Amino acid sequence: MKAAILVKQNEPLVVDNVEIPSLNVGQVLIKVKFSGICGKQVDEIIGKRGDDPYLPHLLGHEGAGIVEDIGPGVRKVKAGDHVVLHWMKSSGIESAAPRFTWNREVVSAGWVTTFSEYTIASENRITLIPPDIKFDIASLLGCAVTTGLGIVFNDANLKPGQSVAIFGAGGIGLNIVQGAALVNSYPIAAIDLNKEKLDLASSLGATHIINSNQTDVEAYLMELSRGKGFNVTIDTTGVSDVFQLAYKTASNTGKVVMAGVLDHLKPITIDAFPLHFGRQIIGSHGGNTRPDIDIPRYIQLYQHGKLKLDELITHRYRLDEINIAMDTIRRGEAGRCVITTT
Repeated sequence: MKAAILVKQNEPLVVDNVEIPSLNVGQVLIKVKFSGICGKQVDEIIGKRGDDPYLPHLLGHEGAGIVEDIGPGVRKVKAGDHVVLHWMKSSGIESAAPRFTWNREVVSAGWVTTFSEYTIASENRITLIPPDIKFDIASLLGCAVTTGLGIVFNDANLKPGQSVAIFGAGGIGLNIVQGAALVNSYPIAAIDLNKEKLDLASSLGATHIINSNQTDVEAYLMELSRGKGFNVTIDTTGVSDVFQLAYKTASNTGKVVMAGVLDHLKPITIDAFPLHFGRQIIGSHGGNTRPDIDIPRYIQLYQHGKLKLDELITHRYRLDEINIAMDTIRRGEAGRCVITTT
């Protein structure tokens, strides 16, 4: 099968053929139809969390496809089923991670990878979906949608009328905007550098959009909140200076949610005094999503027109164009970028 391989950090992915191993206990062979690209993959490529001890390895953690075969012990799905691939754990067996072969070299993979024509996923990293849901839309439910909505509903526990500022209007940020609109938050402020993404955020429910190239963000948010700060601020960028701005613009009793992963070489500096008055810092882990429960719920919202997913996809590429796709994401131009493997 054709796959994108991370061979060396800070270099383009290598797209080449790898050999698929036999299925082990709890493993599922899936024909990948679409994969989304998350900022986490960019982080892995550039080594944001340090040196990678598992090279070479496959990448991708949100996708959708068709079950081709199942390994011993799998009961959750059967051949022909349509599934979402996600990195958060769900029900089922957690299998051993598969190992592929490329030019006689072992290629590592996690419990789910999606930048390939086929993948072997652990049973607890897939969720069954209705056959009438389009695969490009379904792929977004592997991370972008579930994480964004989960941050609103679970991490921030955002209530009607509470204010929220979202730093970064990419795939996760746009779904935070949608989630905030669903619970009638106000104001919903989206901050980004890209006009097109801000316009998209506005169409998805943001009541205020702020281009940080043109506006003093801190002054604007403090004026908008009448000097009190926001009930919830959320950093999706993983940029230290942006997180610190999110912290500064939260109210004394507000919540600051870290959705983006900070560079391990760029520590943050904050005034800890507000923590004594109730300000909280929350590190999000996929929005505390429960895939078996939440993915079907979000599909129903989409089917009833309450959740916009088609609009999230701003760029489409083929698997052999994956390095072009990565460059698009690095430039901050994409809402959500998807890869087709067919």
